[in-house]
Amino acid sequence: MARLLIEYFSNALRRTTSFEMMLPNDARADLPWENTAAAPKPMSTLFLLHGYTGKAGNWVPEGLPEKYNFAIVMPTAENSFYLNGEATGTAYQTMVGEELVDYVRKTFHLANGPEDTCIAGLSMGGFGALHTGLAYPDRFGKIGALSSAYIIHEVAKMKPGEGNDVANYAYYRSVFGDPETLLERDENPEVLVRKLKAAGAKLPEIYLCCGTEDFLIENNRGLHRFLEAEGVPHEYRESKGIHDMVFWHEYIAKIVEWMFG
Repeated sequence: MARLLIEYFSNALRRTTSFEMMLPNDARADLPWENTAAAPKPMSTLFLLHGYTGKAGNWVPEGLPEKYNFAIVMPTAENSFYLNGEATGTAYQTMVGEELVDYVRKTFHLANGPEDTCIAGLSMGGFGALHTGLAYPDRFGKIGALSSAYIIHEVAKMKPGEGNDVANYAYYRSVFGDPETLLERDENPEVLVRKLKAAGAKLPEIYLCCGTEDFLIENNRGLHRFLEAEGVPHEYRESKGIHDMVFWHEYIAKIVEWMFG
């Protein structure tokens, strides 16, 4: 597995930033079961999003890129929820969903269409995968959201001076915008779903999962109910687990097989 660290100037962020990339194109000649040259197929691409306080590359589906022949693109997006903030230099949605996809296309000739481009993430990255995929259905064909931090309804009720164990009101306002109008704006994935349906557009395929002991389980059940009510086909899975890598490693394998198998 070839691993790259790439620095480039991001116009969305108005600064130099970096992302990591993994390419399963260095199979060992002395291990025939690692050599896929006998049965070549076009390489797909997975944009893999980290969680709150995380960074690029702090979780990787080991062995799966070689098995299913896909590259992994891993941006670092701070604690942005992969949304465009109001301040200059905080356009993380644009950076991931537009700029980075275009860069990978131009530089590596990958991610050329939604049929071979997927996006997945855990926790904050689960929200980011869902939102980014719905914001750019012409770029991402499948979405995997693991233990998604689907907290829009909680944030929408926050008032100045409030917060939770994760962050305060000022942080949530800087990320999501005015909480009072959050549920009506495109930062809310539910708004994106309804817009795509109204336009008769094709939605990306969606896979949601969450552990039954996860503190975000009710948030994910609410998202599942919303998609059911809107008639949006999707996979939804629950099983024993908490908000940790044990659950995420189990389910990223299932999601990758669903995406590329």
